[in-house]
Amino acid sequence: MVQALDYDCEVQGQDIPQAIQLLGEMNSNVKQVTDLVEGMLQRVKRGELTTEYGLSFLEVKYHMLLDYLINLTYVVLRKCSGETIEGDPSIERLIEIRTVLEKIRPIDHKLRYQIDKLVKTATTGVSSSTDPILYKPNPDDMMSSAGGAGGDDDDGQDDSDEEDDDDEEEDEDEAGAAKMPRKAATAGKSGVYVPPRIKPVYYDGDERDADKEKKALDRAKKRAITSSMLQDLKEEYLDAPTEISSGSRAQQILSHAQKEKQEYEETYLMRLPVTKAEKHRQRKLTTLGTLGDEILGEISRESALRGDGSKKRKLAKKGKGKKRGGKKRKFN
Repeated sequence: MVQALDYDCEVQGQDIPQAIQLLGEMNSNVKQVTDLVEGMLQRVKRGELTTEYGLSFLEVKYHMLLDYLINLTYVVLRKCSGETIEGDPSIERLIEIRTVLEKIRPIDHKLRYQIDKLVKTATTGVSSSTDPILYKPNPDDMMSSAGGAGGDDDDGQDDSDEEDDDDEEEDEDEAGAAKMPRKAATAGKSGVYVPPRIKPVYYDGDERDADKEKKALDRAKKRAITSSMLQDLKEEYLDAPTEISSGSRAQQILSHAQKEKQEYEETYLMRLPVTKAEKHRQRKLTTLGTLGDEILGEISRESALRGDGSKKRKLAKKGKGKKRGGKKRKFN
């Protein structure tokens, strides 16, 4: 018992200098906080700082932090006075406030960007030009100002009517492609929003029929290179390892696609719908359908490799002539 008391006295003797140092730091910090708070209160009373349009989340958080410091100061006071804190209601309040502060930490993390932006705007007075929120759509820009349209006098209206007449005369002389921007401008004057035509569209007006036929022939050759006949020739004459299968090339492609689909469904635990194209491919993989497609497909691929496809199309186009006979006579 005597050894325990001696040990407590030694521990207390070591803690007393550290406690005195902490008390001194607390006094200096309390003075700084008191001066800062008094200065802020004076600025609020003079109207230099507005407290009307603030974030309610921060207001609640600051009130809880202030309540936490008050209760913590009360606990420190009781401990320094040598009184017991067991069963004191301030301990329960400290635990409750600490739990709430821990639970609202994700909300604080989500609002961190907005809070930092507001603080920066309040200190500098200018918002950042690289703020991505500035690039969001503004519906007010889509509406024309009604004041400018309603404030024109009669002379201005007459001038605008004359300009519209001149524009109409110019429209009759120019091509139809130049009419669209002028129509959009007049629509904007009337108060109806017309979106600008800035979407990129592929232009194939200069593409000739020969170029289209060449592209179609290239696509046919590409399909022919990946056909089942060439695959059989590759397996026969090349030294690469082959995979023995009982189905055709189309069945192998379909089974590979089904296998990928099954792996996706098992990985993400979701059922993919069956499209009409997949149902059509499954119906075509019957015995008669596969046989007919393979025979006709190989013939068309061979003609594509020889370059006969374009000639056949040309002959077919030449064969299409005007129908014989004139107009039928109508009898009244």
